[in-house]
Amino acid sequence: MKKRNAEHLMGPVATVFAAGKTGSWRLERPVVDYTSCIKCGTCERYCPSDIITIDKDAEECVRIDFDYCKGCGVCANECPKDCIAMVEEGGGENV
Repeated sequence: MKKRNAEHLMGPVATVFAAGKTGSWRLERPVVDYTSCIKCGTCERYCPSDIITIDKDAEECVRIDFDYCKGCGVCANECPKDCIAMVEEGGGENV
C-alpha cells in the first residue's frame, strides 16, 4: 500500500473551510439593540469565534464579523441586558 500524505485531504472543500469562513450554512445571526447595550464587552469576551469587538465611542458599538460568525448564540445568551437577539438568517434589521 502506497503511503499518502495529508495533501490528498486538502481538496476544494477543505481549502474553503480552512479559511474559517462560515459560508451559507448559518441558520441564525445575532442582531443588536444598540439602545439597550451598556458596552460591557461580555459578548466580546464569550464569543467562541472571537469575531465580536466593542467600540465604546461608537453609537453602534458592537461589531460582528458576519463572515466568520457561526450563529451559535453564545453572545445572546451571555448578554446581561438581553440586547442581542438571534434571528433567522436573512431577517432582522441591524446587520
